[in-house]
Amino acid sequence: MTIHYHGLPLTPEIMLLDLAGRHVCISFATKRDAQVQTSLRLMQSIMFDNGAFTIHQQGGELDVAAYYDWLKPMLRHPHWAVVPDHIGGDENAQRVMVETWPFPKAFGAPVWHLGLSLDYLIELASEWPRICFGSSEDYWKVGSPSWRGRMHDAFAALEAAGQYPHIHGLRMMNEAGKWPLASVDSVNVSRNYKDREDMPGRMADRLDRVNAPLNFQIERRLFDAA
Repeated sequence: MTIHYHGLPLTPEIMLLDLAGRHVCISFATKRDAQVQTSLRLMQSIMFDNGAFTIHQQGGELDVAAYYDWLKPMLRHPHWAVVPDHIGGDENAQRVMVETWPFPKAFGAPVWHLGLSLDYLIELASEWPRICFGSSEDYWKVGSPSWRGRMHDAFAALEAAGQYPHIHGLRMMNEAGKWPLASVDSVNVSRNYKDREDMPGRMADRLDRVNAPLNFQIERRLFDAA
């Protein structure tokens, strides 16, 4: 079963009640205190995103200490958070950020950017129970042929290494049924439910019905032409 984390904030705020009982994603970069508190009361679980990409796009830099201070009172099972990552950084830069994580590993998930090496992916998989896949560099466009080829390589490498961590796909909800992703997130509902003249909960229901394949069985030849 794939867990679907629906990205917040949601407007108007009253519509958050229509998502009660689901899983949501709250970014440090776009958090709203009232929606955080409502989510802690009404949702099944929360994935806390560090917001580094959004902050980077705005010309800023993630305040790691402030992020950890924000997380500290809320980071209890079943909630978890994305470990800070270095946008555009190499593997050594990523390792430096990962080493700052002050909480038990059960509550965190480091990011493996698809542009980084498969060796680094296996390194993370041997040390963490959950890993986030992030699209980057030549693989920034989710669903593109090159992206699909890299996803194939990643899951094939994990399979060959005998590593089966919980893989979370960042912004990969539209791909949930094609890869063995244990969880995914998207802001699809919060951004688009009004355009569809729909209630957010009804739209979330449709997305939540899609489950990932249990095993990795996609043949590489499908992507060789990419």
